[in-house]
Amino acid sequence: MFSKKTRFEKLLEAVPDALVGMDQEGVIRFVNYQTESLFGFDRDELIGQRIETLVPEPLWQIYAQNREQYFADPRTRSSGLDLELSGRHHNRGEFPINVSMCHIDTGDVLLVITGAGDVARQQQAVKKAGLAAAIVEYSDDAIIGNTLGGTITSWNPAAERMYGYSGAEIVGRSLSLLVPKDRVGELTAASAKIQAGEPVEHLETIRVRKDGTMVSVSVTVAPIRNEDGAIVGASAVHRDVTAQRQAFQAAQRLAAIVESSDDAIIGFTLDGIVMSWNAAAEKMYGYSSQEAIGTSVLGRTPEDRIDEIKSIVANVRAGRYGEHHETERIRKDGTVVPVSFTISPIRDANGAVVGASTTARDMSELQQAAQYARSLIETGLDPLMTISPEGAITDVNEATVRVTGIPRDKVIGTDFSQYFTEPDKALETYQRAFTQCSVTDYPLTLRHRDGTLTDLACNASVYRDLNGAVLGVSVVGRDVTQQKRTEQVVQQDRDLLRATMDSLLDPHVLLEAVRDEAGQIVDFVFADANPAACEYAQKTYDELIGMRLLDLFHNGAQPGSLVDEYRRVIENGGSLVLDDVVYTFELTGEERHFDIRAACVGDGLSYGWRDVTDRHAAAQWLAESEEYYRLLAENASDVVMRLGPDRKYEWVSGSIADVLGWAAPDLLGHRIDEFIHPEDLALFRHAVADASPESTASTEFRFRRSDGSYRWVLCHTRLKLDEDGAPVVLVGGLVDIEARKGAEAQEIDRLVTLERLQRLAVGRELKMIEMKKEIESLRSLVHGDGDENDDKH
Repeated sequence: MFSKKTRFEKLLEAVPDALVGMDQEGVIRFVNYQTESLFGFDRDELIGQRIETLVPEPLWQIYAQNREQYFADPRTRSSGLDLELSGRHHNRGEFPINVSMCHIDTGDVLLVITGAGDVARQQQAVKKAGLAAAIVEYSDDAIIGNTLGGTITSWNPAAERMYGYSGAEIVGRSLSLLVPKDRVGELTAASAKIQAGEPVEHLETIRVRKDGTMVSVSVTVAPIRNEDGAIVGASAVHRDVTAQRQAFQAAQRLAAIVESSDDAIIGFTLDGIVMSWNAAAEKMYGYSSQEAIGTSVLGRTPEDRIDEIKSIVANVRAGRYGEHHETERIRKDGTVVPVSFTISPIRDANGAVVGASTTARDMSELQQAAQYARSLIETGLDPLMTISPEGAITDVNEATVRVTGIPRDKVIGTDFSQYFTEPDKALETYQRAFTQCSVTDYPLTLRHRDGTLTDLACNASVYRDLNGAVLGVSVVGRDVTQQKRTEQVVQQDRDLLRATMDSLLDPHVLLEAVRDEAGQIVDFVFADANPAACEYAQKTYDELIGMRLLDLFHNGAQPGSLVDEYRRVIENGGSLVLDDVVYTFELTGEERHFDIRAACVGDGLSYGWRDVTDRHAAAQWLAESEEYYRLLAENASDVVMRLGPDRKYEWVSGSIADVLGWAAPDLLGHRIDEFIHPEDLALFRHAVADASPESTASTEFRFRRSDGSYRWVLCHTRLKLDEDGAPVVLVGGLVDIEARKGAEAQEIDRLVTLERLQRLAVGRELKMIEMKKEIESLRSLVHGDGDENDDKH
C-alpha cells in the first residue's frame, strides 16, 4: 500500500506525531515528515530498513513475543508509560519515546511514536507528582497552600510542628491568623505580588504560633496556576530561621569582635599556613590580609623562635596547648615586637583538630609602661617595698637601699620587720593592711645600718593578680624626718610667738572677718587676744573671744573708713600702719590717740594698738618747749646745733656765722665730719659713739672756717632716742676756745723751757757727784797701797 503516495499518505504527513509503517517482518515501508525530524534520518535512508534502525531491540523482543497475540487482538495499544522505551537518533544517541501500535487492514503495522519532550514531560509529571507529595509530607519546612483570598488550603506536618496547629484546626481559616498585627502589610504586599504572577523570595519576617510566641521565619511564596494558566492560589514555604539567625548574629558578633579587636587574631592550619588575618594583625605586623593568608606563620617568627612555633603546633595537633606564651615576632619592616599570645585549636564538625587560632597582644607599650613605672619607682624619693604573704621582702626601690644602706640583692628575701626600730609595730601595720586592704599614714622608723634613723609615714595596701588573688603587700614610706623637725620648730615658734604676744605691753589681738550674704566684710570678731588686750578692754579672755569689734567700741566712734582699711588689707594682703588715729568717746567726750598696726593672716587680721594719748600731749608740750628753746638757741652767743643720726646738720643757730664765718644754710645737709680737722676726726667720732641720753659727751677739735683756716672749738653732744630706743637726733653746741688753746700753748712752751732748764741743772749736779766719786775712789786706792807695805816690814 505504501509503494506510492495516496491521499491517505498525504494526510499522515500532517500528523504531529512520528508515524512509521512496517510490515509483519519489521521492514519499514512508510515514514512521515515528523519521523525524519524526530530521528534525524532522510526518508530514503529508512525505507526498506528494519525497524531496529529507529527502535532498539528490547521493543522488538517484546513485539516478537506478543506478535501472534497482537494480531489476534489488533487494537491500538501504548507501551511507553509502562515500559522505558528509547529511540535511536541518526547520531547514535538514544532518547525516550512512547510507541503506540495500530493494525492496518493490509496486515501492516503503523507505529505512532511520541517524541522525547512529550514522553519526558509525561514521565516527569508522574514522577514529580509522587516526589512532590513526598517532599511536602516529609519536608522540615512548613509548606502551606492558600487561596488568593488568604484561606489556608493545605498544611503539612512541618507546619503543624512549627506553628502548633493541626491540619484539621487550620485548613479553611485565614492565613492572617499567623501574622502579627504590625506585619499585616507584609501579607497584603505579598498577595499583590502573587496575583501579579511574581514570586516572593526569602522574606525575613515574624510569625505567631498557636501559643502566642513569635518565631523568626524565612518565607518563599509562589503562585499556583490551573490548567489554563490562571493564578488560583499560592504555595508558601516557611523555614524557621531562629537558630540560623541566632547563629548568624553570633557569627556577626564574633566577626565584629575579631575585626574590631585590638589583639591580632590569626588562624592557621596544622601545617602552619595562615587561613585568617584580622585588622589588628595587619596593624601589628604590617602585612595586609592578602599578603599574609596562604603564607607560613614561620615567616614572621625569629629564627631562634622557630622551634617554639613547631612545638606549639605539635602540641595543638596532639590536643595539648597552653594558655599564655610570651615571645617575639618580626614585623614586615624587620623590627621585632614582643607579644603575649594564647592559642586554641580549631575543630571540624566531627571535633577533629584541623588548625589553630592565636590571639596575640603587642606588649611593646606594656613593656614601656612597665619600664616607665619602674623608672618612676626607682627615681622616687620615698622608700618602697613589696612584701609576700609570708612577710619576706620581694622587691625594693633605690630609695629603700639608700635609707637602709643595704644592697637590693641582700634585702630581697629577708624579713621586712627587722629593718624598723619597732618590729612588732611594723608587723602590725602589715597585718592591718591584709585585714583592711590598706593603711595610711602609719608612723614607723627605719634604721640605717650605720644607726641613722628615718621617720616614715607609711601607706600600705594589698596587691592582687588578674584573678583577684592577694600576692602581697606594697608599702610606701614618706620621709617625714625633716617634717617632724620642722613641726617641732614650728611648735617652738608658736610657743615663742604665744609667749611674745602675751609679754607685749601693748594690746594685740587676732581678728576674723565677718561677711554678709554677698560676701562683703561687715565686721570683725576677736579670735585671740593677749592679756594686755583683755586688760585694756576690761574683759576676761573668754568674754573677749567671739566679741565683735564694733560691739567692743560701742561707746566710741570708730570711723567707717577704718573698717574699709581693714577690708582692703584682707582683700589685697600686706599690712597697715596708722599713726595717731583719733577716737572720740561719745559718752565722755574724751578724745584718745592710737597708733595701729595690722597685717593680713588668712581671712583675718593680726591687730595691735597703742594708746599714745599721753605721748601726743607730751609731743605737743615738747613742740612748745622746743620752740621756746629754739628762740634761746638762736640768740645764744655760742653755736647751737642739731645733727641727725648720720651726723648731718638738721638745724644750726645763726651765731655760727659770727664764730666760724659760715651761714646756717651752708651747713644744712652736710655732715659735721667734713668740717673737722683730719687729725681730730677719730677723737670726735669716738666721743659721739659714747654719747647717751643720760650724759653729755665733750671733745675738742679744730673746726674749719669758711676761709679754710681751722679754729679750736669745744663740742658738747647729747643723744636723743625715740620711743623704741633708736637714735633720732644729736644735739649740742660749739664753744670757741681758740684763745684758751693759744694760752695753753704758751703755757706749754713755758713749761717745756723750764723742764729743759731743770734737766740741764740736774745734769750738772750729776756730773759733780760723779767727779766726787772718782776723787774718793783715787783716794782710797792711795791709802790702800801704804797699808800693804807696812805689813811687809
